[in-house]
Amino acid sequence: MHMDAKGKAILAHITIIGWIIALVLNQNENREEFASFYLRQVLGISLLGLVLSLIPGLNLIVGILVVMLWIISIVKALSEEKYVIPVVGEYFQDWFKMI
Repeated sequence: MHMDAKGKAILAHITIIGWIIALVLNQNENREEFASFYLRQVLGISLLGLVLSLIPGLNLIVGILVVMLWIISIVKALSEEKYVIPVVGEYFQDWFKMI
């Protein structure tokens, strides 16, 4: 199955299953930097939400933050624009560069 970079980037936003499928499709000779960029961003947003949700009393705020970051990310992927999430996005790109 072949999917373009934009398709993989969008798929990465659609549940963990979509993220895993996009990761598998973006391996080896099919690797595209645009898709890798959004795989890293979505992984970072998800992990950020998970870690911050462990702080008591922040669940609602964390939930809203994660949804907002996810919406911004998928809209930018749809418009084929690499958008680094403010404050933490550069870290995601660095920490997950193996993707």
